[in-house]
Amino acid sequence: MEPESLAQRSRAPTETDLPLEEVRRRILAELAPVSGSERVPLATSLGRVLAEDVHAAVDVPPHDNAAMDGYAVRSADLPAEGAAELQLAGRVLAGERREAELPPGHGVRIMTGAPLPPGADAVVIQERAELVGEAHVRLPGGVGPGENVRRAGEDIAAGAVALGAGCRLRPQEVGVIGSVGRAEVTVHRRPLVVFFATGDELRSPGEALAPGQIYDSNRPMIVAALRRLGVEVQDLGVVGDDPATLEATLHQVGGYADAVITTGGVSVGEADHVKPALEAVGDVAFWRVAVRPGRPLAFGWVGQAAFFGLPGNPVSAAVSLYKLVQPGLRRMMGERGDLAPVRIPALTAEPLRKRPGRAEFQRGILEHGADGVARVVSTGSQGSGVLTSLVHANCLIYLEADRGDVGAGETVHVQPLEGVQL
Repeated sequence: MEPESLAQRSRAPTETDLPLEEVRRRILAELAPVSGSERVPLATSLGRVLAEDVHAAVDVPPHDNAAMDGYAVRSADLPAEGAAELQLAGRVLAGERREAELPPGHGVRIMTGAPLPPGADAVVIQERAELVGEAHVRLPGGVGPGENVRRAGEDIAAGAVALGAGCRLRPQEVGVIGSVGRAEVTVHRRPLVVFFATGDELRSPGEALAPGQIYDSNRPMIVAALRRLGVEVQDLGVVGDDPATLEATLHQVGGYADAVITTGGVSVGEADHVKPALEAVGDVAFWRVAVRPGRPLAFGWVGQAAFFGLPGNPVSAAVSLYKLVQPGLRRMMGERGDLAPVRIPALTAEPLRKRPGRAEFQRGILEHGADGVARVVSTGSQGSGVLTSLVHANCLIYLEADRGDVGAGETVHVQPLEGVQL
């Protein structure tokens, strides 16, 4: 990425709570794909983002072929009604090709995927066929041209763009690339994301706790989420609540990272030193979002790196990462589009409490009843420190800023926490 200079970006940080969608829009508007790309084998391309258009060198499929096991025929040989008896002229298996043209009045036994013989234009599925001795087959009428036939190039035509630059490669995209014969693809470089937690009270799992100390859940959770996303992660561990140390750390990592993420220290407490440290060595664009959980979220720049300062409470940190940081990182990875999460309408199975003023994401469990209707229920306590509320949830219940308490049976929108894993 070619960032603007700090002087060009310099602005007074916004002191009011910004609406969630405006924050998301501003983050995406300021970020761009990182510079650099690399050529990788198709087998290792999962999760990467294309830096090139992938063109098809061949038709997919490369020839007209049978969509079902059955009999390849000339559709004109079969009547509109009733049935007809055709003479068998051999068989064609997948991977074989019959060069001889199919004579009128004949049919060929054919397997799924096998090329249609010259002259044939339809396939009658085997369930509708009746063998008559060893040399004839009786087939029903009413068969039109193209029935049970996959046409050459009907999926992708030779020369067409099979996948465009900016596409994240899921298993199905990897399959499409394989179908056009590409063994390698050019993908964007993985952004280097530096992460560290703040807080003198934090100890890593496995260490002994002294009075007043707690185990750090944010660090393993966020590092795992970043690795799952597919960025390159440098974990600096915990940086203490010392302004000089924070400034020196931010100044150093801002010289080589593409993005810097921290947790804690972005609110207004006496020990919240991250925002002042960023203001001293970088640029703060905004730091408060009209959302619950996750109101204190700082975004700006330090050196060449985009900066995301997440709240210290674990649920707030997780929701902020999911809603605002991940879309930004996906843009830096080269993904195109608006990167908006899927929202599904559902009925509430119980009342939900909410105060108007801020958008809210409550943790929920989405289920479909015997009547096929999607209903959602809360996971229980919605405290920003109750990380198990995310463990039990399979979705976030989105409640608009101006919405108050929600009664049972009302429609809300939910955002699944997991997608379809093909």
